[in-house]
Amino acid sequence: MNDAAAVAGVDEAGRGPLAGPVVVAAVILPERHDLADLDDSKRLGEARREAMFDPIRETAVAWHIETVPVGDIETYNILGATLRGMQRAVAALMPAPGLVLVDGNRTPRLACEARAIVGGDGLEPCISAASILAKVHRDRLMVQLHERFPDYRFDRHKGYPTPQHLERLARHGPCPEHRRTFAPVRRLLAPGLFDPA
Repeated sequence: MNDAAAVAGVDEAGRGPLAGPVVVAAVILPERHDLADLDDSKRLGEARREAMFDPIRETAVAWHIETVPVGDIETYNILGATLRGMQRAVAALMPAPGLVLVDGNRTPRLACEARAIVGGDGLEPCISAASILAKVHRDRLMVQLHERFPDYRFDRHKGYPTPQHLERLARHGPCPEHRRTFAPVRRLLAPGLFDPA
């Protein structure tokens, strides 16, 4: 049963990178809390995001982090995979929210009312909290992927198409965590364009 008073914020991290999962977080905050400096995770430094990760989880009425693997991104495309991750993240909340606020301009199909808010991660504290959880969790996952695939330096760029990443991708070819449907990776898979050493 939904708690009509419970409002969940939902945000994702990792739609733009060429490698690694998309991570979605859903957070229900209490009406009154002492979490300071909640904001869009992209406007907070890494140290500040890390420092806020545990306090958000400890303060939240409910929270859930959902990791959407590369295989789902390849199967459902990046938007479809992200929306599916949002559905799973919200479904895991207990109590179930009566309203879900989603950062961006699209909402998944849910069992309760959902509203999309462009720039919501800088406007709604529950979305800001979800943004921070998603970003920190994904960054940690990318550091772990760096340990498995050190040639790509995922610990530095987190899979985003930086010049360093593109250079190493061209040099080494894609690894299993690269998104083969994304154009810079797909081009390297064309016949004759990459001949691994």
